[in-house]
Amino acid sequence: MGSRPTIADLAARAGVSVATVDRVLNGRQRVREETARRVYQAASEIGYYATALIRHRLAADLPQARLGFLLQRQDQSFYQAFAGELVKAAAETAGWRVQADLRFVAAQTPQEVCAALEALGAANQAVALTSLDHHSVTKVVENLKSNGKPVYALLSDFAQGVRENYVGTNNMKVGRTAAWLVAHTARRPGKVAVFVGSHRWHGHELRETGFRSYFREYAPQFEVLDTLINLETHQVTYEATLNLVHRHAGIAGLYIAGGGMEGALQALRELPPDRLPSVVVNELTPDSRAALQDRLVTAAISTPLPQLCRTLVDHMLATIRNGPAETPGQIFLPFGLSVPESI
Repeated sequence: MGSRPTIADLAARAGVSVATVDRVLNGRQRVREETARRVYQAASEIGYYATALIRHRLAADLPQARLGFLLQRQDQSFYQAFAGELVKAAAETAGWRVQADLRFVAAQTPQEVCAALEALGAANQAVALTSLDHHSVTKVVENLKSNGKPVYALLSDFAQGVRENYVGTNNMKVGRTAAWLVAHTARRPGKVAVFVGSHRWHGHELRETGFRSYFREYAPQFEVLDTLINLETHQVTYEATLNLVHRHAGIAGLYIAGGGMEGALQALRELPPDRLPSVVVNELTPDSRAALQDRLVTAAISTPLPQLCRTLVDHMLATIRNGPAETPGQIFLPFGLSVPESI
């Protein structure tokens, strides 16, 4: 068994003097945060006995912030990954001690979202959430804003003109990209379909609009069918996909613009390979990754979650420190694109 690391070992690993490490440990004199963090990182790496004390010293003098996050459907892998990245971004914030208050809603009703948003707003200094666009949600956002609690829209916009910022991808471009992919990979021109969760999701509406506009402009030889509502549920999407391919033999393309793709994938696995349409799905998850590998899916368009969460937390803290922006804005992040050969 090796000997326990000493303060000299820690100083050498961190690239600082023993006196600097002593100041970090005992808090007798101020040490630059960057230096203190380097000492903490080194202590973690070598297993120094006072690592917990250094972490405490590091956080003691930092401003504190409580940030609330409200996501959908805790059982879905995408939102589990989203939650993990939010917690990570909060924990790794430099210059602040951030406490992340993370909650989920099980249903997608305005009533449940409003109740959860009010509770989060009461307990936190700023709030960010995924939500449908509804007048009752806008009213809660207005009330929080009047009480100095900024609200951020994630993935799908809502309460425009009232919320502080939208953070996510440009959903119109996402929809047009999905259409380009279908038009260029379909076996032949024909009918194409698009699923959205509901017309209350502003992001889904924009993706649908972009999808249809591309075909009108550049691929009029395809026919875009009436939009299908799947409520982002597995069973509804499964049954609707099977019904779709039976009613429209030889359908050329399918775009799942929101959740529920797992049901479509189940239905596609029941079809013979020569009947598979070109399929584009939203987000890269274990299910869509497997479908890409099995060549059931042409492409997955995904949200850059680590970048989104880092950008979001930084903007929320800047608003807490400096006050709200004069004009609510939009922060568009580049979306990811995965195809079978990139997995």
